[in-house]
Formats: sequence, C-alpha cells, structure tokens
Amino acid sequence: QVQLVESGGGLVQAGGSLRLSCAASGLTFSNYGMGWFRQAPGKEREFVAGINWSGGITYYADSVKGRFTISRDNAKNTVYLQMNSLKPEDTAVYYCAVAYTEWTSARRADFGSWGQGTQVTVSS
Repeated sequence: QVQLVESGGGLVQAGGSLRLSCAASGLTFSNYGMGWFRQAPGKEREFVAGINWSGGITYYADSVKGRFTISRDNAKNTVYLQMNSLKPEDTAVYYCAVAYTEWTSARRADFGSWGQGTQVTVSS
C-alpha cells in the first residue's frame, strides 16, 4: 500500500521561504515520477511542479517558475518542494502525488496516489 506523508507547511510572511517534504513508502520510489499540486479554498486542485524518476527532468506551473524548486532523494524515498519568494496567492493545501509511470505530468489524472496534504499560509 502506497503511503505519502507531507510535512513542512506552516505560516510565513510574504517574501519568505518554506521547504515541503513528502516521504513515500510502499513502492519502489525510484521507479516513479512525482508531483506537487495545491488547492486553495473554493478552487480546483492545480499542478505546481513535477519531477521524473531520476530527477533529471522537472516541470513547473508558470505561476511558480523561478520561485519554487522540486527535487528528490531516491535513497530517502523523499521528494521536496523548496518555495522561495512566497506570495499570499500561494496559500493553499499542498499535496504530493505519485505518477503512474517513471515520467511526470501536469495532469491530475496521471497520478495514482496522493498524500493527505500540508497547509501553507502566506500572510501579506
């Protein structure tokens, strides 16, 4: 059974930084692409960043490009999201997810397992 546990969320002022972590178990982690999504109140869950099995290919939503960095440590079965220059509009629950293949995607339908989410709140 795949389990994903996110951590690192919290309250931060605009311009600040946070680093999210997602620890995975129940799968051969290095075989799968990973992604981060977020959902703000009253909005659809949206893609934030994705990374392929090796970490050599990454994708970002335009809204976070240049501010967020996704990375992974296959030895630790963990994917990270470094968030810098945070803005109030980044406030959301952040979810990590496992892709069905070794690649990654911006489409929710390409991800099969999801974590429980971690709250990120950016104050102005």
